[in-house]
Amino acid sequence: MLDRRRMQLLRAVVTSGSLTAAARNLGYTPSAISQQMAVLEKEAGIALLERTGRGVRPTEAGRMLTDYAAVIDRHFTEAEAELAELRAGRTGRVAVRYFATAGATLVAPAVAALRREQPGIQVELKLSDLKGPLADPLAEVRSRLADLALVVRPRDQLSIDGVRFVHLLDDRYSAVLPEGHPLAAKRQLDLTDLADEPWVGSDQPGPCLEPVLDACGSAGFSPNFVVESGDYDTAQGFVAAGLGVSLIPEMGLGNRHPAVVVRPVRNPEPIRTIYAAIRTPSPAQPAAVHKLLDALVAQAAQAAEAFTLSGEWA
Repeated sequence: MLDRRRMQLLRAVVTSGSLTAAARNLGYTPSAISQQMAVLEKEAGIALLERTGRGVRPTEAGRMLTDYAAVIDRHFTEAEAELAELRAGRTGRVAVRYFATAGATLVAPAVAALRREQPGIQVELKLSDLKGPLADPLAEVRSRLADLALVVRPRDQLSIDGVRFVHLLDDRYSAVLPEGHPLAAKRQLDLTDLADEPWVGSDQPGPCLEPVLDACGSAGFSPNFVVESGDYDTAQGFVAAGLGVSLIPEMGLGNRHPAVVVRPVRNPEPIRTIYAAIRTPSPAQPAAVHKLLDALVAQAAQAAEAFTLSGEWA
C-alpha cells in the first residue's frame, strides 16, 4: 500500500528537481529523503526517479504519482478546512422537530436569524404531533432521528436518559370569550369565573391540555367540554359562534379571530412550559446545534417580552 507521506516527499523531490533541494526545503537530510524514496519505489513496484547529472527527474510512474499526490494533498487540505468549519459551527446539518404553534413564533424567526449569521448550517425541519403517539419528538431525539426538538413538558418531568432540556418559554393561557359575553366586561378573570361555562376544547389529551386540567382542578372544578376542535384557530371559530369559552396559550393566538375577546386569567394561571430537548451525548454537529439553540433562546426571550408588552398578561 502506498504511503501518503512518502508520496508528498516524492512530489517535493520532483518539484525541486533534486533530493538535496527537497531535503533542504523540508528540513531533512538527503540520505533520509533517499531512503524514503527507495521505500516508496518498493511499495510501487516500479522506478519513480531517474538521475540526470546532479538532479533527478520522474519516470512516467513518478509523474503519475506526483500528480495524484497533488490531488490527495488538495483533498486533505479541503477536508481539514471543512472539519474546522464544522467544529466551529459554521457548517453542518441539524435535524429539528417542532410543534405547530412553536413554528411561527419560535422556529421560523430563529432559523431565519441563524441563516443570516451562519448560512452554511442546514436545518432540517419536521412537524411533530404533540397530541398522539405517532410522532413523539422525545423518542426521535433519543433514537437520533433528531438533534433537537421543541416540546411541552412539566417541570417535574425533565429527567429522561439521553435528553437534556433547555427552558425556552412559559406560554400562558388566556380566556377566549365571544364578543358580548358578560365576562368580557372584566379586564381579568379568576379561573373559577369559567367554572359554569360550556367549554370549547382547543387541545387533544396530551402535554398541552394537562396544564389546563391541572389549573381547573386546583380551582376546584372540571371544565365542561361541549365542543372539541383540535386546533386553536378552529377553537376561536367555535367561541366566536357562541358555542362556549376556551383557554388558549399566547402562542396559539397569533391569528386572532375578530369576533372574540381575550382576557388574562389568574388563581391559578395555566401555563405550558416549552423546552428545547437535545440528545446526549452531544449530537454529531454539537457546534451547529448550539448555534441554533442560541437563536431559539434569543427568539424565545423576544417573544416573552412581546407577550408581556401586549398587555394580555397582567
